[in-house]
Amino acid sequence: MDDDAITIRLTHDQAFVLSDWLYRVMFQSDDLQEIVRDRAVWSAIYTISGTLDTTLSEIFMPDYGPRLEAAKQRLRAGLYGEADESTTLSGDAAIAPQVHRPDRSFPS
Repeated sequence: MDDDAITIRLTHDQAFVLSDWLYRVMFQSDDLQEIVRDRAVWSAIYTISGTLDTTLSEIFMPDYGPRLEAAKQRLRAGLYGEADESTTLSGDAAIAPQVHRPDRSFPS
């Protein structure tokens, strides 16, 4: 068993927005069960969610909604520029910002 820890660095805004999304898909809907069918992945998801929940004070603030929207706007501006094109996107992954992903295919 590999017990070496891995550190993931997020900006505060990224952590806040991710925490909100995780809360919504984990506790307010059954979406996570549809997205993540392999229960082994849930261990990491619970760890990330728990870490975010214990780190972010915003989740307890009365102005949670406005703070979350401001964080989302800053992140969108960083991805799409000041025009915030993301609000007009249809969710098509082909037009979303592309992130380099290593090829994880295995030779036959």
